[in-house]
Amino acid sequence: MKYFGYLIKSSLEDLKRNKIRTFLTSLGILIGVLSVVLMMAFGFGLKDYINKQFETLGKNMIMILPGTGFSGSTGGQGLIGGIQFDEKDVAKIKRVKGVTEVAPMTMKSVKAEAGGKAEPGSLIGTTANAFSIMSQETQVGKVFTETDVLKKKKVVVVGDQIAMKLFGSPGSALNRSIRIQNQRYIIIGVIKKIGSIGASDDSNILVPYTALLSLNPNKTFFGIYLKTIDDKVVSQVKNDIKTVLLRRYKADDFSVTEQSELLNTINTIIGVLNIALIAIGSISLLVGGIGIMNIMYATVTERTKEVGIRRAIGATKKDILFQFLSEAAIVSIFGGLFALALAYLIVVLIQPFFPAVINAVSVLTAFGISSFVGIFFGVFPAKKAADLSPIEAIRFE
Repeated sequence: MKYFGYLIKSSLEDLKRNKIRTFLTSLGILIGVLSVVLMMAFGFGLKDYINKQFETLGKNMIMILPGTGFSGSTGGQGLIGGIQFDEKDVAKIKRVKGVTEVAPMTMKSVKAEAGGKAEPGSLIGTTANAFSIMSQETQVGKVFTETDVLKKKKVVVVGDQIAMKLFGSPGSALNRSIRIQNQRYIIIGVIKKIGSIGASDDSNILVPYTALLSLNPNKTFFGIYLKTIDDKVVSQVKNDIKTVLLRRYKADDFSVTEQSELLNTINTIIGVLNIALIAIGSISLLVGGIGIMNIMYATVTERTKEVGIRRAIGATKKDILFQFLSEAAIVSIFGGLFALALAYLIVVLIQPFFPAVINAVSVLTAFGISSFVGIFFGVFPAKKAADLSPIEAIRFE
């Protein structure tokens, strides 16, 4: 232990001789480690956020979509096309054993207008069950009821962003009218703010689908969302729904997807994206490592006579090797520590806008990567110094 303590102390003293060089060398590692840690923070944060969103929806939610749904090329009515479900399909699905709530949905991109202002949003025609199925609650006001749907009332429940942009606050939006595609609707509720990733959901405008006959005269839907009694019957309900729909459509015309399947698909995509981003960030590490190697080679040349003197008074090749190797590792670790501190600061600043997170994996990765880079790129100049002949080193000018 005394030997390693002396080695570290000696290395720190040598690095202090040229503080600017040490700082610039650490800077290369700092940028590389910072890039990798931030990419991991974004990836882990996004994954955690999506998982939490799916947890709020529950494991007993099922989505019926045209084509192959979220995983394929067919999106739905008003989006990319495909088959259109209708009220007959909804009625048949309601009769499937184990189904408790069903919400058909039609969607259209629109502009909501009020007080001379206009805000883009997604107009969603649905039933009152949609709010409980998607676990959406109002921060002010209320949601529309099945009675409103039956009476074709022109009432809407808007997202937080619509209320803020058009009226300044959710409270000010209550009982105010908005114009959508030359039709007037009364705002009866504002949904709780979802957040930065779900910003598009904060622009949703939910309305009874029966009040959209001018936009959807055939009462067709891009998808049908439903919930089962519990998650134990999800598989059986899926099979029963497929059996029902196959009486009207072909197998490739629709997909019946449960929460876990969609979540697995999204997590796989995020995982591949994370690997790609970390690989890109690692290029900076490679550049930083090459910088360490170049500086250490220059340091060996400058200190050739010192190496010769140390060898002459008893230092072994192993001592010289460890001396230069420890210097490279310390420079690299310092760079990693500063990168970690800077990454933490950046994450704190952007968390209100993006759910980035630094966890134990990120910390261990920062230390591991910085140590590995310092040792890997420092070993070549360190070996060169250790292999110097004492007599030739002393004579070096």
